[in-house]
Amino acid sequence: MRRIIHPVTDTHNQIRRPHQINHLSFSSSKTKNPQQKQKFSTAIAMDLLYHSSEFLLPSFSEGMKTDYALVILNQPLPKFTPVLWDHAKIVLCADGGANRLFDEMPQLFPQQDSAFVRSKYKPDVVKGDMDSIRTEVKEFYANLGARIVDESEDQDTTDLHKCVSFVLQDAIVGKSDDLCILVAGALGGRFDHEMGNINVLCMFSNIRIVLLSDDCLIQLLPMTHRHEICILSSVEGPHCGLFPIGTASAIATTTGLKWDLNDTEMKFGGLISTSNIVSEEKITVQSDSHLLWTIEIRKPAT
Repeated sequence: MRRIIHPVTDTHNQIRRPHQINHLSFSSSKTKNPQQKQKFSTAIAMDLLYHSSEFLLPSFSEGMKTDYALVILNQPLPKFTPVLWDHAKIVLCADGGANRLFDEMPQLFPQQDSAFVRSKYKPDVVKGDMDSIRTEVKEFYANLGARIVDESEDQDTTDLHKCVSFVLQDAIVGKSDDLCILVAGALGGRFDHEMGNINVLCMFSNIRIVLLSDDCLIQLLPMTHRHEICILSSVEGPHCGLFPIGTASAIATTTGLKWDLNDTEMKFGGLISTSNIVSEEKITVQSDSHLLWTIEIRKPAT
């Protein structure tokens, strides 16, 4: 079984919110690699990781205590960005993401004064290589007290990578047992930027990171856990997908989808689960390699 090689050192060696459960063995013999299948099915225990898109709701249900951080990238702000902001304990703009915040947040509040909106929605940190942020925007947020972190000397990591590293080093949020990093404006625009953002999911595979646009979300389902995904039908679905990432193929089993996987091999150049549909309020996923989970975000009623 091939694993992703992580090029960064991270002291966060446990994924948040694990629950010990019995491992569900894969007993089917339908595989092109019996040795790989046997190795996977003889594992004795695997933790359950719970996922919910509660951050898309204006208010949380009782008992949810996830600590959210919000990172804003240099793509159009999702219309639900103010909701994400209200849930976040720390907000970072990745370089040109500050331009988006400055220009587009007032457009989400057309009945309010633009200067008031810009002053209200001030990031805690602006970080990156500073090759995109406009000078007047940087000065505006600096005068409001935002911390400006110039890492132009580092050209080996993306601005999102830099922001995730900053969150993990934060004295309060970075030490949370239930940390989830929300990334607004992570999809759309240049394909290489999108792939760079997805690569960050793999580089920090033990941290819950959700990439968001107006249309959908993407997150990593690490192979180290079984996964239970709570579907909030008022804000997401029904279309969804699962894709192997970091390996040539994956043996995956799911429940709760219209077209469930049953010890199914997925690989690029072969079968991948696109345009699937959620059919239950709870989806379960287990795989012998990392998977990407994506689900569409519902447009608000007009």
